[in-house]
Amino acid sequence: MEEAARARSAAREAIEDITPAPLRTVIDDRLARDSMIPGVLTLLSAQVVDGTADPGEVERRAAGVQLIYEGLRLTRTLVTGAAWLGDAGSTPEDVDVLAADVLVARGFRLLARTEASAKAVDTVQAFGREQTDRHVRGTTAVRSLEANVFELAVIAGATAAGHETPLALRQYVVGLAEAFGDPRFPPRWTASRAPSKR
Repeated sequence: MEEAARARSAAREAIEDITPAPLRTVIDDRLARDSMIPGVLTLLSAQVVDGTADPGEVERRAAGVQLIYEGLRLTRTLVTGAAWLGDAGSTPEDVDVLAADVLVARGFRLLARTEASAKAVDTVQAFGREQTDRHVRGTTAVRSLEANVFELAVIAGATAAGHETPLALRQYVVGLAEAFGDPRFPPRWTASRAPSKR
């Protein structure tokens, strides 16, 4: 779909200046193959609420949301996987840890001074609390990251033209995120069920 291509292009463009080149390649490879649902929701939300926002600004916000999600999702994979059981020396996972940090930091930079910046902070903080609870208490609320990221996406998109984010839209996407049983988005899943402008 067109929105997925736009979101992917914006996200990959946003990391073009990252160095060293091998790190950038690791990040770009993830963006080239992974689902763009957070970015797509950002683009669609801008259309649903208004449709007059500057396309470049909306794409920048979509990239920010996508990068934050990619970084946190990668962190979740590393934390819940077997990466931490290996040798203490340098391993391929070391690059993934760095990539996750860079993705989140770049996403924050893209959303700085936007109406979505506070929600971006909340999303990362909630993720940290969830991972701590999971480790300490054994909780398994794996969908809260997606719910927070979906809500971040619609805030970033809807406010791009200076509008408030409709509560109904926020509730819709949170429910959409919670409807999935697997914590990862299917690679070919699209946002075709997003609410249309009425």
